[in-house]
Amino acid sequence: MIERYTRPEMARVWSEQNKAEKWLQIEIAVCEAWAKRGVVPTEALAKIRKAKFDLDKWAEYEREMHHHFNAWLRSVSDSLGDESRFIHFGLTSYDVEDTALALRLMEATELMEKGVAELMEAIAALAKEHKTTAMMGRSHGVHAEPISFGLKLAGWYDEMRRNSHRLIDAKEQISYGKISGPVGSHATVPPDLEDEVCGDLGLMVEPISTQIVHRDRHAYFIGTLAVIAASLDKFATEIRHLQRTEVLEVEEPFSPGQTGSSSMPHKRNPEKSERISGLARLMRGYSMTSLDNVALWHERDISHSSAERVVLPDACTVLDYMLNLFAYIVRGLQVYPERMKENMEASYGLVFSQRVMLALIDKGMTRQDAYKVVQANAMKSWEARTPYLDFLLDDEHIRSKLSRDELASLFDYGWYLRHVDASFERIGL
Repeated sequence: MIERYTRPEMARVWSEQNKAEKWLQIEIAVCEAWAKRGVVPTEALAKIRKAKFDLDKWAEYEREMHHHFNAWLRSVSDSLGDESRFIHFGLTSYDVEDTALALRLMEATELMEKGVAELMEAIAALAKEHKTTAMMGRSHGVHAEPISFGLKLAGWYDEMRRNSHRLIDAKEQISYGKISGPVGSHATVPPDLEDEVCGDLGLMVEPISTQIVHRDRHAYFIGTLAVIAASLDKFATEIRHLQRTEVLEVEEPFSPGQTGSSSMPHKRNPEKSERISGLARLMRGYSMTSLDNVALWHERDISHSSAERVVLPDACTVLDYMLNLFAYIVRGLQVYPERMKENMEASYGLVFSQRVMLALIDKGMTRQDAYKVVQANAMKSWEARTPYLDFLLDDEHIRSKLSRDELASLFDYGWYLRHVDASFERIGL
């Protein structure tokens, strides 16, 4: 991933240095296990524990050998003598690469779990602050009925809570290693050694591996990251709509000295939320690539490898960035309750139409008749740009059922917020 969207901690996880360190950790762990079985002499093990690699030499050897892992092994061997013959004993490269990949994916997931928790905390704080801030609820982009801004945010919080659970499950799915030899048959490395090494590394063992850990695990993992990104896209899209000039109920943070356009100095664009939406498109693409990586020839081909070098680190890096950026947006979000009230009143009270209809039904009118008379007056109000209540008060059919005071009492925004506390209690806010 380009530096612009890469945070330092995640960059470290996916660095060549960290990868090589994990590879060496696994190679040494395997030698430790072989030593217990009498394959690696004790005196050799002491030197193996001090084995090193050289990134520059590794790159130099790869240009000659055209094999990423063998070049690394050669670099490690440079730090040893005859003891180098015990490094990688009985293994295939992906015994080390896939097991190390699991360790790095776990590290990356821990960073994303932290990002999810911090975002949930930010959303919860804003939801509580605006628990009873009335705003227009919209369906199809059109005024529907009032809600509270806090209730909208509470929905985001609960969605992120689900995403938190999904991420925990996805982490479990990729916490598997394999030390089973060239095609997973354990012909050159016994199953008990695999159990021991993976256990010491904090990993579970792929029960039946091939030359690799099965890629449905990674597809599930990246798919989960894409779902979380889709949620962030959903939230960001809402902010983008609410920041439109004609709506202007919220604005994302706009810092001192920030500009919105090279040509129009007045612009305050929702560019951070738009960035979230754009990066979510990448995440959906990564998910598709990961699904394509599931089907490989026989016990393994290498078609997945080149794609994974991009998709796995980039997906983790992008989501880590998105979580951090959206938490920043939420913490600095400007909310305009008065503008929300103005927008609610912009539809002349039509949003109370269901309350009027239900009141007429309660007075004995059939639902079909009530709907027709309520709708007819709503259309008149909208076309005349005149308060809805005025038309209702002039309608004989309605006045025969509801008094002036009864009608006026129905036009109460607070009525729509009376169960907000119960909704918050459902999700522990």
